[in-house]
Amino acid sequence: MVLLLLKLFYTFFKIGLFGFGGGYAMISMIQGEVVTRYEWLSSSDFTDIIAISQMTPGPIGINSATYVGYTAMVNDGYSHAAGILGSTVATFSVVLPSFILMIFISRFFLKYQRHPAVEAVFNGLRPGVVGLLAAAALVLMNGENFGTDTYQVVISILLFIGCFIASNRYKVNPILLIVCSGVLGYFIY
Repeated sequence: MVLLLLKLFYTFFKIGLFGFGGGYAMISMIQGEVVTRYEWLSSSDFTDIIAISQMTPGPIGINSATYVGYTAMVNDGYSHAAGILGSTVATFSVVLPSFILMIFISRFFLKYQRHPAVEAVFNGLRPGVVGLLAAAALVLMNGENFGTDTYQVVISILLFIGCFIASNRYKVNPILLIVCSGVLGYFIY
């Protein structure tokens, strides 16, 4: 059990340390570790946790870590209490790097934020963050999200386009879009 907890800590500490751009930028990193490397979750389970993490309050990276920590422990044969410990370790470890970095950086950032070297670093980070967000979007464009037969794919693409237009052009509340998509999905599929 200790070995799995240490793997959870190391994995999510690393994700928290290098997950520039927030939770959406972390999605591809989380998938690479928990689905591909350690196989704690299947690709379908991972898609489900992303959906649940988006619908529940809080940052997606933290919500995902909590779910993965619990699921990894329970799937490995441990009790639900051990699952809670696993979710606590994963959640703590994904937050810890940001907490440490913010303590150290905040003191210096306000003083040096207009320094050319600091501005150059942030100018370099911005395209990287956009790339990580694009990778997260591509990770989610799979059969679990869009379906496997032609009917499901067409309906999913129409829902995607409708939500995209409603959100960007008409500024419809994302919560309303999630609820409406769920209701439509229930009746259409």
